[in-house]
Amino acid sequence: MTTSELPRILRRRGEPEYPTFLELFFDLVYVFMLSRLSQGLAADPSLRNAAQMAVLLLAAWWVWVLTAWLTDLFNPRLPVIQALVLVVMFGTLVMAVTVPRAFGELGFVFVAAYFGIHLARGAVLIPGTRVHRAIQARSVRVFFWFVVTAGLWVGGVFAEGTARLVLWAAAVAVDLGSARFGWPTPRLGRTELASQIFTGNHLAERHREIFLIALGELILTAGTGLALPRTGEIRLAVCAVAFGNAVLLFLLYFHRIEQLLSPGNVSSVERVRPGTSTSYTHLVMVAGTVVVSAGTNLVLGSPLGPAPVAWIVTLLGGPALFLLGTCLFDYVVTGRIFRPRLVAILTLVAIGPAMPLLPPLGIMVVANLVLLVTLLAELTVLGHRLPGSPRPA
Repeated sequence: MTTSELPRILRRRGEPEYPTFLELFFDLVYVFMLSRLSQGLAADPSLRNAAQMAVLLLAAWWVWVLTAWLTDLFNPRLPVIQALVLVVMFGTLVMAVTVPRAFGELGFVFVAAYFGIHLARGAVLIPGTRVHRAIQARSVRVFFWFVVTAGLWVGGVFAEGTARLVLWAAAVAVDLGSARFGWPTPRLGRTELASQIFTGNHLAERHREIFLIALGELILTAGTGLALPRTGEIRLAVCAVAFGNAVLLFLLYFHRIEQLLSPGNVSSVERVRPGTSTSYTHLVMVAGTVVVSAGTNLVLGSPLGPAPVAWIVTLLGGPALFLLGTCLFDYVVTGRIFRPRLVAILTLVAIGPAMPLLPPLGIMVVANLVLLVTLLAELTVLGHRLPGSPRPA
């Protein structure tokens, strides 16, 4: 089938691959979403609440991923696609509002917003591609698996406590996991994992943008702490360390991404399997950044007091989770893991038992030092050039 015969709703090969302003506008709602999640984790850093926030993050991430794929596979300059993106944006805003009480009395509202997003998406894409059954089958497969998990989501609304957590965790695991296997669907089969359906440059840029949004939320947390009344020298130091943390995460991310996804290598994420894996690895990086932000909130409340075990896990676990995401991404693109970052993860784990000797602010500083040493080691091994520096001719 030629390009002229494709449904008008689809993005054509050769069209501009950079994200549109509407896509950047859509990402702004995730500043609020990630902020709500980090605040929710900081309010109660227990294992149970961390699991609850993780489930909500996974649901929010699935919405973002499907929207990124939407504007990658379909024409983002078409009014119906733009309207759909705005509908999804509003639904995400509603989901974010419910975060603190999603496992309480607002569970129904969270699921209703999540349902509404998927229903709107299917209502636009399935009829819009009816002239080409093979392309329409992709949207039908995604919608089919949404129907499969609908019972778990709705069942969780009528359950409480651990039962809701288990049902929703199973639902979101199936939502994300079904993509990894190409959404196998009765009579329609599955999307071939080796097929080339993504636009590498566009998808890579979208992932860069959502990570910047996560860093923006971390800077927002630091700035909000600095703007509190009666900010003393200690709180100023916490904000400075948090800002330094954001800078280090930025440099570590873009230093490696710039090398892995150079113009000649970006086609490596255009197929179904590596494309979905790229989204999952960025989920781990963003989750790590959210945990770092939650740790900053904790330290702002008590920078020099005792550090409970949950605080230590949060302060060291955030950077470790981010580094794990970068290692997994490295493996997706190159088939191997970058050793300096693996060493940094093991270091963060190894120093954990000694951290009760330090106050929370001291633990933040130690975590930053591990990230700094890792960055300097990489610059030494791979060349003394920071992200954004001109490439040699």
